[in-house]
Amino acid sequence: MPMTTNCGNMRQGQQRTRPSGCRGTTKKSRRGTVPGLAEEKRPLVQAKTGIPIAPHITAFFEQRLPIERHVSENTSDSYAYAFQLLLTFASKRFRVTPSQLAVEQIDAPLVLDFLNDLETTRGNGPRSRNIRLAAIKSFMHFLEYRVPSAIEQIRRVLAIPAKKAESKLVRHLAAEEMQALLDAPDPTEWKGIRDRAMLHLCYGGGLRVSELIGLHLDDLQFQPQPSMLVHGKGRRERCLPLWKTTTAALRAWLAVRGTVSVPELFVSARGESLTRSGFEYILRKHVRTARQHCPSLATKRVHPHVLRHTCALTVLQATKDLRKVSLWLGHAHMQTTEIYTRVDPSVKLETLESVVPPKLRSGRFKVTDKLIALLRSAHFMPSKKSSK
Repeated sequence: MPMTTNCGNMRQGQQRTRPSGCRGTTKKSRRGTVPGLAEEKRPLVQAKTGIPIAPHITAFFEQRLPIERHVSENTSDSYAYAFQLLLTFASKRFRVTPSQLAVEQIDAPLVLDFLNDLETTRGNGPRSRNIRLAAIKSFMHFLEYRVPSAIEQIRRVLAIPAKKAESKLVRHLAAEEMQALLDAPDPTEWKGIRDRAMLHLCYGGGLRVSELIGLHLDDLQFQPQPSMLVHGKGRRERCLPLWKTTTAALRAWLAVRGTVSVPELFVSARGESLTRSGFEYILRKHVRTARQHCPSLATKRVHPHVLRHTCALTVLQATKDLRKVSLWLGHAHMQTTEIYTRVDPSVKLETLESVVPPKLRSGRFKVTDKLIALLRSAHFMPSKKSSK
């Protein structure tokens, strides 16, 4: 009996000690292994998420472009639209929101797929593709000193070449077509007076759309000579004199413009600033009216920049001076203005008249008789191999 009791006591003691020992060992193992697993998981999470790209894009548009580079609003808007398209494309590819994208995800293969999507899905040409690529490269240069760990990825994106575009002749309007377009607005209505002044000023000054809708009342002067101050591309200003017809159209518009809160010269019917799409709509409306009097306009696609090209060719044909055309349009380089010399045939005619053409060799072609030509053919003549 005592043996059994001792054995029972020993078994009970073993049963008591074993659970406590097991509990102690399990607690220590859990405490020892959990921090190690957490440390192993943290690098994996960081590698998966990467460096957020949203703060860098915000700094790019709030510091880099306006403060460091001092670019214009049009450049900032163009870059912002390019990144709007890029981030939308990347968010669909990775199935995340644009704000959750990482720097590592915007690599060279993704950028190439995005550029190809612009041409296939959106139908953009090489010029639009190169503009979007220029915005991306500008941002990558900004990341070079902000994210040095991604320098290899950045260099690969910067190595993407621009696509070559076809250099076609610029589109322009003939004199009778331009006159029909200028006569399209109704001068008896408020909108007609405004549209007539806009078309005359856009054509007479060779203005871009951004330059036209950005004109202020203070930029227009009538004394001592009618002129306007144009705020051009790249923050380049130029002062242009006004034609008498353009001055008369502007005076008529200022008489009916009224008092509005915006400082722009041309306003909408609600007294607000005109937009680029608003002027394009006005131009399309008057082009349809002008086609009734000038049927040749039906075969041409008239956009706002066509008026600028027409003005450039008008000045070139009148002055025969490419430098004056460059100053009138506000080009930064003469190479940009040289595209108009390929359209104007008068410049080439002067070259043709100044060169002595080569002489032609005299002679007369005699048609060979058909029978002789048939007899001279190889089919009837014996070959050398058969004679041997």
